[in-house]
Amino acid sequence: MAKHGKKYRAAFERVDRDKKYTPMEAVTLAKELSFANFDETVEIHVRLGVDPRHADQIVRDLVNLPHGLGKEVKVLVFAQGEDAALAREAGADYIADGDDLINKIESGWFDFDIAIATPNMMGKVGKLGPVLGPRGMMPNPKAGTMIPGEDLPRVIEEAKAGRIEYRVDKTANVHVPIGKVSFSEQQLHDNMGALMESLVSNRPATTKGQYVKKVVVATSMGPGIIVDPLLAAEMEGI
Repeated sequence: MAKHGKKYRAAFERVDRDKKYTPMEAVTLAKELSFANFDETVEIHVRLGVDPRHADQIVRDLVNLPHGLGKEVKVLVFAQGEDAALAREAGADYIADGDDLINKIESGWFDFDIAIATPNMMGKVGKLGPVLGPRGMMPNPKAGTMIPGEDLPRVIEEAKAGRIEYRVDKTANVHVPIGKVSFSEQQLHDNMGALMESLVSNRPATTKGQYVKKVVVATSMGPGIIVDPLLAAEMEGI
């Protein structure tokens, strides 16, 4: 097991392991405990009462964080002709309108945060499933990233503003960034509320018992802070 440094251990000792913090207490403490010499990302990790082995219990969606993520979001668009021109005008960072960029991605290039495609490009994009799929970046209609050309400006704008996609993993956990340490407590609380509201609204009808089982807030380098899951489940975005 890797040994933690002195600063991490000092931060860890300030977290009451027997306490379930309120959402606001958790984001406030996460900011206070930040010790890195860069603007750390604040993350939320949620354990859900679902069984991801069943297709009808896979929880995934897109959510617009009211205060964004505090970083530049690089958008890649698979499109051709007029659609490519629309995407370029809307601010897409990369346009994959042929095989060159597709082959580059297949070889391991991932200098982008979100991939969007028009339906007529999916024949070419399909072969990227083995590399984009595990990263949760494969364009598809359920995620709102496989769209007709006329929707490209809106979706690109939303992605740049802080729209994120989440998906439960095979261990029934969801891991999502909600901002930066430089954000105010209220901004982090609002972003967390938007995420939790989306998660609760997407509860599968087939699940039973407690849905939000565990919630942890942490910075990139800091210790986890346990949040009361019942209070988290009642949060709402602005």
